[in-house]
Amino acid sequence: MTTLRQRRASKGKESAAAAEVQPQHPNCCTHHRPEGSLQGDWSWGSIIWTSVGLSVSVGLGLLCCIYVATLHENDLWFSNIKEVEREISFRTECGLYYSYYKQMLQAPSIQEGLLEMIHDNLTESRRTINLLQRMNIYQEVFLSVLYRLLPIKTYLEPVYFYIYTVFSLQAVYVIALYLTAWLLSGSWLAGALAGLWYILNRVDTTRVEFTISLRENWSLPFLALQVATITCYLRPQLTSFQQKVMVWLMYVTTFCFCLTWQFNQFILLVQALIIYTLDCVDLLTTTQVTTLYLVQVSGLLSVWLLQFFNSMILGSLVLSFIVAALFVRHCQTDLKVGGLLVRLSKILLHSVLVFLLTFTINYLTKKALQVRSDEHIFKFIKSKFALRPTRDFDASLYLCEEAFGLLPLDTLERLADTLLLYPYVPTLLLLSGTLAVAAFRNLSCSEGGSAEEKKGAAEAFRSDVAYNLLHTLLYGLVAFSTMRMKYIWTGHMCAVAAHGVCSAELWTLLLRTLRCNSRTLLRIVRCAVPLLIVGFLYFKFWPKLMNELSELREFYDPDTVELMTWISTKTPKQAVFAGSMQLLAGIKLCTGRVLTNHPHYEDKDLRDRTRQVYQVYARRSPEEVYGILRAAGADYVVLENSICYERRHRRGCRLRDLLDLANGH
Repeated sequence: MTTLRQRRASKGKESAAAAEVQPQHPNCCTHHRPEGSLQGDWSWGSIIWTSVGLSVSVGLGLLCCIYVATLHENDLWFSNIKEVEREISFRTECGLYYSYYKQMLQAPSIQEGLLEMIHDNLTESRRTINLLQRMNIYQEVFLSVLYRLLPIKTYLEPVYFYIYTVFSLQAVYVIALYLTAWLLSGSWLAGALAGLWYILNRVDTTRVEFTISLRENWSLPFLALQVATITCYLRPQLTSFQQKVMVWLMYVTTFCFCLTWQFNQFILLVQALIIYTLDCVDLLTTTQVTTLYLVQVSGLLSVWLLQFFNSMILGSLVLSFIVAALFVRHCQTDLKVGGLLVRLSKILLHSVLVFLLTFTINYLTKKALQVRSDEHIFKFIKSKFALRPTRDFDASLYLCEEAFGLLPLDTLERLADTLLLYPYVPTLLLLSGTLAVAAFRNLSCSEGGSAEEKKGAAEAFRSDVAYNLLHTLLYGLVAFSTMRMKYIWTGHMCAVAAHGVCSAELWTLLLRTLRCNSRTLLRIVRCAVPLLIVGFLYFKFWPKLMNELSELREFYDPDTVELMTWISTKTPKQAVFAGSMQLLAGIKLCTGRVLTNHPHYEDKDLRDRTRQVYQVYARRSPEEVYGILRAAGADYVVLENSICYERRHRRGCRLRDLLDLANGH
């Protein structure tokens, strides 16, 4: 197991003019005027103010990038360790993904490298697979091609080009959150606060510094960009040209997000449910709903084409749901006609029809295409919420991992320590209450209502705020149910909390309730509160950050280094190795040997083979185990003491226990 030991070295050591507020409107989220040229005001003052805001966003992004890069260097002494140690530091599936970047660079040419990817027989023994179809590794291919073409080989090693690219995406992530908060609140102080919170809550917002190659570290920055473009698209008073630009940006960011993560369909499914909910309560226009749905479909189908017609994408629930929602919406033309009770009953019937049609389409699609790649995920979800034990090996493998359990309460304690939770909760409650009132008004507005009533109902709640509210609510529920999903929620949480601190509408409502509402006081409060929070965070966390950055440690794992060295020097290059998924990924990266199985679990045949290879740890006779390993083509098997004498998991969750249960013992 990789450990870190102390390195033997000494420890180193707006104010702003706010947007004009229209107090005559009683609702807190009806009208909104973002400041500066974001709204089209091209006066010199607005241009300078907006330029300052954009400069701060880039500065915070670069700060986050440098911060995580420094932590990575200080934890491992990456610049000083040997190449094999650098490669071992790419843990578990990270090593597998990085190995393809290395393989592309070692190929004689780009064309031959691509052919090796399309016809790969090293990743799974006795099988030839299309890696570009099976895995989301276009980013590794793109970076390898870029490194070959750019004149940087003399100045930058391939591994640094790779990790610096991933760290740079963290800068993109922070800038995207910054822009989202700015668009929602109308003040770039909100963006600065969101970026600062993201950095200070690093433990709960990202794990990029020690899991560099994970697909989520590539995809979540693009998801954040997509949310920012959706927020901009849903703002009122956009010109036709601006809307078209936003639609194209939404498509590009959705495409990049889908291309870089195999679990894109589940994230987009939640997003589609948000769009569906807003449509039901009349907070989005028909054009907006159709456009958002089609952007999702276009992004997924583009990835489907690039991944050589990957059937898992066509069999995704989100595609089935969008087709069902659009079809039922087209057929049920009188959905938004009638009084409150009539509307509610129609929405209920509409939802039943949509979900029944969704599951029907999905079932028939999977049967026709024989899609079984993602069935382990549905087994896990079913077992997780069934509240009863399961003997299924794949489901138990996930259920026994802490990362797939419930969100620990100490996460909320850490978020409260940085003051993030305190504005987030009241903002959530206030916006949720306002959204409920707006939905009630919209549903109560009958077809025969006056023009003024319809206009008032349509303006009851800003669409961009409503989208972000449901986004944080639903992904928050996902995070609480599965801890690993918290990284989707906590980043966006920073933007929502910052919006609550700097929003003119929310402060107007509060000041009006206190009977002290005035434009001057509103401007003072909107500037003073975020600046006070920033000052508090600076004095509390700056010494801690400096202390963290001064801690120098060193990568130290002599056993794994010895194993990789022995394999490289003592075994044939075409030797096939069996073992745990995590270790085999490192063996492929460090030695280039053929594997029986690996951590990319989205394939039914691979899951079956992994379960068979793991029988070496089950109650099986030596003859049975030998037959299983030879059937998989294995020449060598690596047994790990950490599995044989496992203490990390409780009794019943150890690998040998899961295998015995699956085998019927």
